[in-house]
Amino acid sequence: MNIEVSIITVNYNGYKDTCELIDSITFNDNMEVIVVDNASQQDEASLIAKQYPHVKAIRSNKNLGFAGGNNLGIKAAKGKYLFLINNDTIFNGFHVEALINRLESSSNIGIICPKIRFTWGNKIIQYAGYTHLSTITVRNRAIGFGEEDKGQYNTAHPTPYAHGAAMLIKREAITKVGLMPECYFLYYEELDWSMMFTRAGYEIWYDPACTIYHKESQSTGLNSPLRTYYITRNRLLLVKRNWHGLNRCIAYIYIIGIVAFRDILYHSLKGNRRQAQATLKGLKDFIFKL
Repeated sequence: MNIEVSIITVNYNGYKDTCELIDSITFNDNMEVIVVDNASQQDEASLIAKQYPHVKAIRSNKNLGFAGGNNLGIKAAKGKYLFLINNDTIFNGFHVEALINRLESSSNIGIICPKIRFTWGNKIIQYAGYTHLSTITVRNRAIGFGEEDKGQYNTAHPTPYAHGAAMLIKREAITKVGLMPECYFLYYEELDWSMMFTRAGYEIWYDPACTIYHKESQSTGLNSPLRTYYITRNRLLLVKRNWHGLNRCIAYIYIIGIVAFRDILYHSLKGNRRQAQATLKGLKDFIFKL
């Protein structure tokens, strides 16, 4: 039997969320679902395999990070198309075929991302494509973020970057581009990977024909020191790997001399010592270890 689509998700102490995702998938004979348990405290791969015998559950004894976990799933996948999706998301209407049709509409398209909406409140939009990153601030914005979905972003269009929560990719493109960069561990890896696809000549598209709903940062917390550390370190790492010459120098000066200094001072004055230390550690680890 030929597998057309491999749906891959990474689980880290997220058994309940992962089960809810699996329950929202409309299974068929031409697809497979792969769950990579990224060294959860409990062997959640065994629990998932027992509850869902039709799911391929892989246990990693080491936490490989977001990219490493996905890469482990990619290596085990058999599908022509690989759908990488966060375990804290759910489908409401399984319209993956529409994304495949968009991928196949051009040999230049390597990645398709669906519309992403939050699960809470009025299910406002999280992602309808991205704007370009500023070469100085290394920031951009998600199109439609925080807006109610009134159909204003129901037209497919190219986008400079894929969203890590949900992206459908041609296997042949990954073969050409390479696996997701594992040096980030958490955050920014999908932006770097998107740049790798673009440099290889591929386009990235947003297509609202499929929508997924995202619970958002259940595992790390929106303002956790862990998130602060990786955002600080990896923003600089993205610059190191993709910026050159004067642009790189200016970005370094802005991130280190303005943003990090401001954040450390702010957190210190607020008595939030752990956040200040996380920012400082992110700087030190980038400078001395990467």
